[in-house]
Amino acid sequence: MTATPSVDLETSVAGEEDPGASDEVGSAVEQPGEKTCPDCGGSGQRAGRACPTCGGTGKINAAVGGG
Repeated sequence: MTATPSVDLETSVAGEEDPGASDEVGSAVEQPGEKTCPDCGGSGQRAGRACPTCGGTGKINAAVGGG
């Protein structure tokens, strides 16, 4: 009997949708003060769960000029 190999949820599996690898990179409309999340590519999902970086929104707050 062989042990079942562990599953790496950060790695895409053949035939599985990879939300961070969209054909439409940069297609999200950014508002002033926000940017597309670099970790999920704006999908809000990573490894089938809400992206921890943006909380599932697909956007992060960006610094707006100051001085």
